[in-house]
Amino acid sequence: MPLGYYNDPAKTADTFFHRGDERWVLLGDMATVDTDGIVTVLGRGSQCINTDGEKVYPEEVEQALKAHADVYDALVAGVPDERWGIRVAAVVQLREGAAVLTLEAVQSHCRLRLAGYKIPGALVLADRIQRSPSGKADHRWAKAVVAGAHRS
Repeated sequence: MPLGYYNDPAKTADTFFHRGDERWVLLGDMATVDTDGIVTVLGRGSQCINTDGEKVYPEEVEQALKAHADVYDALVAGVPDERWGIRVAAVVQLREGAAVLTLEAVQSHCRLRLAGYKIPGALVLADRIQRSPSGKADHRWAKAVVAGAHRS
């Protein structure tokens, strides 16, 4: 078990702590457990998008997007919205040879798989989705991409 975050004592204190003589780690992952004991991991709490009081975990929307035949990869982030405070936005990398994908096509596809408040209200097509060398999603990058597109 790691001892803490490098050069970040505040984050270390929030995540790693002791209860009596036991050492605990408080992870940021959110999950549900159904009546059969099946655990469904929803995503990182820090990445959760709060749109008009509804919680949207980017990983769930990303899975729905990647189920589209023309989508190679996708990341989801929140963008400011006058009506909802924040709305769901998608950054999508198309498969090689795929036709241009429209927001309407993405929304129709997602409507079959997600609740209405989780459907992306904005779409940015990217040449490549940025991930870490280990393949971990770079949600900060996605947020910057959708914020930049939202401003223009």
